[in-house]
Amino acid sequence: MTAHDRDTLRRQLRERRRAIPAAERIAAADALAQRLLALPFVPASGHVAGYWAADGEIALHRWQLSLPAGVVYCLPVLHGQVLRFAPWRPGQALTSNRFGIPEPDIDPAQALPAEAMALVAMPLVGFDGAGNRLGMGGGWYDRSFAFRQRQAPPPWLVGVGFAAQRLPSLAVAGWDVPADAICTERETLLLQSPSA
Repeated sequence: MTAHDRDTLRRQLRERRRAIPAAERIAAADALAQRLLALPFVPASGHVAGYWAADGEIALHRWQLSLPAGVVYCLPVLHGQVLRFAPWRPGQALTSNRFGIPEPDIDPAQALPAEAMALVAMPLVGFDGAGNRLGMGGGWYDRSFAFRQRQAPPPWLVGVGFAAQRLPSLAVAGWDVPADAICTERETLLLQSPSA
């Protein structure tokens, strides 16, 4: 698959997810939260990372509000060419990064490194049944979690999206960091044994 083909596919899938009606989005966010909380490797303590839903991405607010008391929810913060993660609760200050996405209003150098996360929910543009994923194309998660190609979890990497974003198959590149699971409002694909 050429870069042009991947860009065309991204555009089509982004249009598909933006077309999902509001009532379906709300119900999907609730169902996704239950699937994420039921994962066999969901931590009882430590830091987990989500994202600020933008461009029609499935929302994580219900999951965030349902996490165990010992779990700290974090949002990504751009730091050079990688993501770092900062604890965030509703009502705390946010600022827009260079892509216009809200992130915690802190010095990125003070945020936690990717290695400090116990579990990370990564937004998907597309995915297939084998767990191959298609992101926005910037490579942020692949660069930030490249170390996971050499070591077992944690952090556990969970791709999240709407069931409507599933494709029959996706080509992968050598730099693509695989997900350990993919969750939608309708299904959970466990791709990595929880005993890893």
